[in-house]
Amino acid sequence: MTLKEYYETLGISPEVYDFATEIEKGLKDRFEEFDRIAEINQMKVLWAMQKNKLSEAHFNATTGYGYNDLGREALEQIYADVFKTEDALVRPQITCGTHALALALMSNLRPGDELLSPVGRPYSTLEEVIGIRPSCGSLAEYGISYREVDLLPDGGFDFEGIKEAINEKTKLVTIQRSKGYATRPTLSVDRIGELISFIKNIKPDVICMVDNCYGEFVEEKEPSEVGADMVVGSLIKNPGGGLAPIGGYICGTKKCIENAAYRLTSPGLGKEVGASLGVNEKFLQGFFLAPNVVNSALKGAVFAANIYEKLGFKVIPNGTESRHDIIQAVEFGKPELLIAFCEGIQAAAPVDSYVKPEPWAMPGYDSDVIMAAGAFVSGSSIELSADGPLKEPYAVYFQGGLTWPHVKFGIMMSLQKIIEKGLAKI
Repeated sequence: MTLKEYYETLGISPEVYDFATEIEKGLKDRFEEFDRIAEINQMKVLWAMQKNKLSEAHFNATTGYGYNDLGREALEQIYADVFKTEDALVRPQITCGTHALALALMSNLRPGDELLSPVGRPYSTLEEVIGIRPSCGSLAEYGISYREVDLLPDGGFDFEGIKEAINEKTKLVTIQRSKGYATRPTLSVDRIGELISFIKNIKPDVICMVDNCYGEFVEEKEPSEVGADMVVGSLIKNPGGGLAPIGGYICGTKKCIENAAYRLTSPGLGKEVGASLGVNEKFLQGFFLAPNVVNSALKGAVFAANIYEKLGFKVIPNGTESRHDIIQAVEFGKPELLIAFCEGIQAAAPVDSYVKPEPWAMPGYDSDVIMAAGAFVSGSSIELSADGPLKEPYAVYFQGGLTWPHVKFGIMMSLQKIIEKGLAKI
């Protein structure tokens, strides 16, 4: 069979195939630039693994206390070298990105301190961590106050507002790189560096933490190279390369990581305990593959932007803007379009392709959310996935894809479902 015939057997009409193929032809230069960045990041990871003499012995599992886990120690040093930080905490005991962020915050803030977000409201699941929405065990319950400064209407930083917000209690500044469930621009590493420099000039001892989720390996450098004291993320997003079955990371200064380790385990124990339970090999191999997995996801994001922009929908970023994370937002304005898109992504999955996603009240969110992800690792958003809250502007947030051909198919299937429901025309 021809390639077009294979797509037809998988449910893609000739009309959708031809439309998408024409869009792809116009993206050759963008894709070559993504390939260049992926090659740089691949060499960076390879260098760190060779520098630390990674060997088969590092794949051995530990149980119980996990004392003297050589693989765990090598893994964390490799992360520290790639992110150019003093230390790193990379553990399967960190259950997700929200847990990693909560750990970084709770370990480095004390009662009476204040947390500042200079880029507006953080991601929904952090609202209960901070106490914006009351929750058991929040920072607010421990006497840690919070304030935020919104971005300007054009997406710029409100430097005057940030200057006024910083006070003697400001201990930690959290900067969310990606957009979350918002339609603001994602922050580039250079813009993050500019913001950190501004804040440090006002209060040099403030801790600057960057929520790096969805941003790893998208650019040639990471926020830790432009002044961030901590960068934090999930291993079932970019750096896990689709192989990590669980986990999170914090890379940063020796003191910040020491605080986080004592909070994760126990005072007096810190990084010395925490069995790897046989996941080191997947963590390491996933990290090795991550630059090219992210490359595939980036190609898919730009492909999606150009497809839906051509159909008249607002896309963020647009089809020609530079990329600083793997997330592509499309504002549909109608719930049925959002649902149809997610049905298409689910139908394109290698796992559970026959399942129909439904909106539901997910823990940590303030509205029903629909999620599509037929993944090998449950909830892995570096794999082909899409989600969005069932509220205005009914935007879908598309991300991931372990290979470019699969991402391409997923976007084509999302369009196929929308057309079949009579919600758009090519």
